[in-house]
Amino acid sequence: MTTSTLFDLFTQHNAVWLITASVFSLLVGSFLNVLILRLPKAMQAEWEQECQALLQPSKQEHEPLAPALAAIAWPASHCPSCLTPLKAWHNIPVISYVLLRGKCAFCGIKISSQYPLVELLTAVLGLLVAWVLGPHVSTLMALILVYMLVALAVIDLDHKLLPDQLTLPLMWLGLIVNAMGIITSLEDAFWGAVAGYLCLWLIYWGFRLATGRHGMGYGDFKLLAALGAWLGWQALPLIVLVSAVAGIVVALVLRLRSTPTDPQMPFGPFLSAGGLVYLLWGEPLWRLFQL
Repeated sequence: MTTSTLFDLFTQHNAVWLITASVFSLLVGSFLNVLILRLPKAMQAEWEQECQALLQPSKQEHEPLAPALAAIAWPASHCPSCLTPLKAWHNIPVISYVLLRGKCAFCGIKISSQYPLVELLTAVLGLLVAWVLGPHVSTLMALILVYMLVALAVIDLDHKLLPDQLTLPLMWLGLIVNAMGIITSLEDAFWGAVAGYLCLWLIYWGFRLATGRHGMGYGDFKLLAALGAWLGWQALPLIVLVSAVAGIVVALVLRLRSTPTDPQMPFGPFLSAGGLVYLLWGEPLWRLFQL
């Protein structure tokens, strides 16, 4: 079956398209959990080894670690507490968590609810993207962007970290996708990447010179550059606006509920939300602002 025939089938049977996108996104969500858990740990191990090599250069060198991204694929899935390898039925997204009542089948230690939540979030966003954008090649590319945004947002929430191993490939992939004009033109994508980085870089240095403090991390610059590469420079004002408003609203809600707030609240989830909003409803929102 050719790609065009497959999209014709999806166009004629919208329910099949939506179910396929949802189930596939649910499976991707299971992989994202592995990425979210293992990539920061592998990066931390790399940093510790590099620090040891700098502090103790005279000692025998340690065996080099595998690159951080390679550590994602190995070892096979296992319980993070007892390290027992999981069986196939333990890895069914959401269903396994429910059947096991949120506990490891071997040691009985509680499993973090983040795992099914990430899977459900990815499935819901996949369904939303498929529903709004319809069965097109550009939708498949948009799904890749959304999956990466989910991983980056959760990693930033957990570790206040936006890894170069994800943000930089995401930026280059956006430029490659738009070299074929799939979402926007290559020219708009190029200037989107440049403007996205410089926009937050200038804000960062303005805030630092004025206050002497760090307002955000360099990963935020790279994430906005990646969003510019995918969606074009025209998307940046709305993305920044939505991100800023969302961050202010969340901070106010936490303050009103007397919830302790982190002075270094990660900005990556809000940028991801802004990118998602523009991806799905950017043009209607611009028309609304122009009224």
